[in-house]
Amino acid sequence: MPLDNAADISTLVQPGRVHRRVYGDPEIFELEMEQIFGRVWIYVGHESQIRNPGDFVTTRLGRRPMVLTRHTDGEIHVIHNQCAHRGAMVVAEDAGNADEFVCCYHGWTYDTTGKLIRVPLQHGYPSHFDPDDPDTAMVRAPRVDSYRGFIFASLAKDGPSLTDFLGYMTTSFDDMVDRAPDGEIEIAGGVFKHAFDGNWKLYLENLCDAAHPLFVHQSSIEAASEQDDGAHSDGAGEIAVRQMRQNGAPYKMWQEQIGIWTYPNGHSFLGDYHDDEKLVAAKRNKVFTEYIAAMETKKGKEETKRVLEVTRWNSNIYPNISFMSQFRQFRVVHPVSVNRTEVFNYMFRMKGAPEKMFEDTVAFSNVTNGTGSLVLTDDLETYGRIGVGVNSGGAEWIEIGRGYETDSPDSHGGVQGKDSTSEVYIRNMYDAWLGYMTAA
Repeated sequence: MPLDNAADISTLVQPGRVHRRVYGDPEIFELEMEQIFGRVWIYVGHESQIRNPGDFVTTRLGRRPMVLTRHTDGEIHVIHNQCAHRGAMVVAEDAGNADEFVCCYHGWTYDTTGKLIRVPLQHGYPSHFDPDDPDTAMVRAPRVDSYRGFIFASLAKDGPSLTDFLGYMTTSFDDMVDRAPDGEIEIAGGVFKHAFDGNWKLYLENLCDAAHPLFVHQSSIEAASEQDDGAHSDGAGEIAVRQMRQNGAPYKMWQEQIGIWTYPNGHSFLGDYHDDEKLVAAKRNKVFTEYIAAMETKKGKEETKRVLEVTRWNSNIYPNISFMSQFRQFRVVHPVSVNRTEVFNYMFRMKGAPEKMFEDTVAFSNVTNGTGSLVLTDDLETYGRIGVGVNSGGAEWIEIGRGYETDSPDSHGGVQGKDSTSEVYIRNMYDAWLGYMTAA
């Protein structure tokens, strides 16, 4: 059934449930690329990736290939990775440093703002051809802004500011950066990339789902539970075992000790469920003693105490990122098609912290985000099964009603679930989704 207007979209979201079409309808996906990824603030990179003039990183706005650059004047630009001549993608590398970008097809050359600066065989073009015409440039995103080093872009000329869009969730970025003794973090250690056959929304819906680990990750929980604590003295193996055990925390803990909070524009965060002294800073691990000493030297005891008392697990910034400050993980969601999604996972180093903490960050990422992860593979299998199920012609409606009658307002303008197994954060995403999809 074709979608004729906003009223048709509105019928797909009801209290506590959504229609299966939101996950499997190509027409809806195309509309999402325009109404959501073509308008709202989308994360495109981090300032540590483009420290110097000429530095660039290729990135995406939805399915649109983009280039994030720092120009010679220090200004940051986000430009469409497309030549204005015959439409070829100009920049093929993931990252690098360049004074100019040269199209491989006919040599049209652009500076790092996207301006056309050189055209071979220019005498052969019509008399009205003007290289200085804005139409000959690589098109810039009209709005680019950053918060605490995290860079966002929007293709909409007008709209809420970045800080208004993020709202109270700026505190999750603060938590990420404030944990560094020197007050600065940087992307390091490469990137893990994976893909799955399922809709992009499934990924964000899973990252704050406290009800799934005991079911989805049962095999790795059982395997880790059988391991002796002293069997993996290399550090990385120990982190793997301990993290997989933590996924087996009893439901009593999820329901009595851990919370879930949601905020306008689809954002949310889950309280941290880790109590293992070998995994969590401010516990008794030797490396954390050194870290806390560095924090107290740079920030003082009171500020260090305040920073480390923040206990958040995954923070979701709708529609395309999720990150955790405790383990310095940062995931970026790239929709490919209605039933295909790519996810890039980056790791951050805290400046001024013991290097062993970054080594543990890499080890943790291997456990949860690596291609051989015993945890990630469970999730990818689940996304794939959902992708098959929602397109199979079975049940029309997908239930997202857990905790629906027990949601309550919080003191920062958001809504809190009664406990961490509530699906309030999914309902919050669909509140935002519906607003974006029906906007004029």
